[in-house]
Amino acid sequence: MTTIPKQFKLASDILLGSNTVLADHIDSLDIFLGKSFWCDNSVNFIENPYCCFNHIIGLPVKNGVEHPIYDYESGVVDKIESYRNIWIKKASGIGMTELILRYLTWKILSSNELQHKRVFIVSGTYVHHSNELKQRMENLFRRNFPEIQLESRFTDLWIKNTNIKIFPSRNVKDLRGYTDVAYLFIDEADHFEPSVNTELLHAITRYEEKSHCTTIMVSTPNRPDGLFQSIEYDKNSKYHKIILSYEVGLDKIYDRQEIEKKKLEPEFPREYECKYLGKVGNVFSPFLIDQCIQLAIGLKNYPISNYNLHSVGVDFGFGSSKTAIVMCEHLKTLEGEDKIIVRFAEEYEKSNPQSIVDICHSLYRNNWNTYFFVDGANRAAVNLMKVAFDESLNWDNNAVSPEIMKICPVNFTTEHKQMLSHLHVMVNKNYLAIPEKYDKLITSLRTAYATEYSLDKEQTSYSDSLDALRLSLKGYNIK
Repeated sequence: MTTIPKQFKLASDILLGSNTVLADHIDSLDIFLGKSFWCDNSVNFIENPYCCFNHIIGLPVKNGVEHPIYDYESGVVDKIESYRNIWIKKASGIGMTELILRYLTWKILSSNELQHKRVFIVSGTYVHHSNELKQRMENLFRRNFPEIQLESRFTDLWIKNTNIKIFPSRNVKDLRGYTDVAYLFIDEADHFEPSVNTELLHAITRYEEKSHCTTIMVSTPNRPDGLFQSIEYDKNSKYHKIILSYEVGLDKIYDRQEIEKKKLEPEFPREYECKYLGKVGNVFSPFLIDQCIQLAIGLKNYPISNYNLHSVGVDFGFGSSKTAIVMCEHLKTLEGEDKIIVRFAEEYEKSNPQSIVDICHSLYRNNWNTYFFVDGANRAAVNLMKVAFDESLNWDNNAVSPEIMKICPVNFTTEHKQMLSHLHVMVNKNYLAIPEKYDKLITSLRTAYATEYSLDKEQTSYSDSLDALRLSLKGYNIK
């Protein structure tokens, strides 16, 4: 059993004592009027249980241990009080959801500012997920105010005269049409389905204009190019940005020994270091990917040679997708082993097809023993490539051979499974080397998720780079 230090004595120990004035308020919320959120004085609380909201309602408890409000949490509250739009990228388990729920409850109880106003909370995909946050707000009163009866429905909670309304992410379209919305708390926003993000951002803007609403957006990071990364990298963003990696909570909310254990898990960089990596996929194990990186380190002294075969995969983008180019080189090591090393990997957003052709032609001029494998679905792009290389435009996907052409169209629709299988063999048999600087390509391998070798591009980060890598490996058939 964990022993609670005297300075973190449970508020209920005092509240339910026969000689304390707090007992007079056990069925009333008036005791919170005028109270600060946090007094930052645990010793004074023993003598004066009226000191602040958090000591009165009871301090947060995690894994059976009571915690004060830490300095980084007080800093977040100060920022919310100072800015209208707050964006918080945080480590898993750092206490932000609990903090925001406590902050909103304090705002309702400490003054009449939110009388007859609304607080919206968006979280989770389904109603029962988002409803858990409403229940957590209710549970704040269970320990020290068990006689308080709050009016509650499945998606609604009333504290005093303030309505807290819950929305699952799938129902963000239902956010519209309300008035007097004071706060909009969006929890784990980076894990919502991409299809809801546009509607969500429109709703935020609308309430900012109509109700002068304060928006608090909180999440652990998910995949690259998602909602959170787009906000973080937007220099003109209206959000005040706060990043809380695990370091700020070390030896506070986090036990150092537990963190050392977590570092062994493949999700640690995303869950605790706030890196945009997406979810770990099911195609390549972390060990195999690290093996590719280590192999590249061992080959760093091998220069690019025109006498080696270079194969370039070009995945031209359609619509909103990016164009990706990956160039590989076949090496023969001093020990006589065959290795394939990535020499170039880049993605281009909203690129001009002619610019991509120019980049490819530059790669060819610098590495003359080079062949290009291009997704044949974009015939116009393939023809641009062939014009640049002075090749016939009378080509067929079924009659492609590097023996007679430099630009080789690939029927991605029929060959995509075989190409993913081929890539898996290359990685599994320790043929493929990827320098660490090609982080997007490495992330694409880490997050690659497939069903029967059919790549799920919704779950795979930088899937365009992975497609280009698959195309480039068409140039090699190592057994």
